Amino acid sequence: MPIQINLDNILANKDMKSKELAEIINLTEANLSILKSGKAKAVRFSTLEAICKALKCQPGDILEYID
Repeated sequence: MPIQINLDNILANKDMKSKELAEIINLTEANLSILKSGKAKAVRFSTLEAICKALKCQPGDILEYID
């Protein structure tokens, strides 16, 4: 898939665990894992907004298009 998810890098830079982010954004760890691995078929804007708010980042920091 040409869309790369950079969530692991951002979490590492913020010194935050996936479990902590999942709790903050009210998402199961399993669903967050699916998103992080790039296996998700879609992401809701509300979820993306919650992630950006929790990590104080922009959507472009999380999602990257690679041709």
